[in-house]
Amino acid sequence: QVQLVESGGGLVQAGGSLGLSCAASGRPFSVGAMGWFRQAPGKEREFVASIGWTGSNTAYADSVKGRFAISRDNAKNTVYLQMNMLKPEDTAVYYCAARASYYSRTDNREAAYGYWGQGTQVTVSS
Repeated sequence: QVQLVESGGGLVQAGGSLGLSCAASGRPFSVGAMGWFRQAPGKEREFVASIGWTGSNTAYADSVKGRFAISRDNAKNTVYLQMNMLKPEDTAVYYCAARASYYSRTDNREAAYGYWGQGTQVTVSS
């Protein structure tokens, strides 16, 4: 069973930057496409970004496009989310997700991802 562990969450002022990382471990030894979702208090969990297996294809929610950047390092089974120009509206628990290794394409649906991390809190102060 694949396990995902997020790190890098914390408190940051509006306009600042924060980088998140998520490392996959366990069996199978590799995963396919990976993504980030977030959930604010009282709101539904929403798609943030996704990256294909090769790392060349990415997808972003309109709300973060131009501010966030997703990347991955397959040698480390790790996905990253660089968040810039943060806004108070970005405050949420951020979840890392991964698809099985044979699913290489990006996807913005929660149901497309079989593996999930515990989440890491990101708080943006005004």
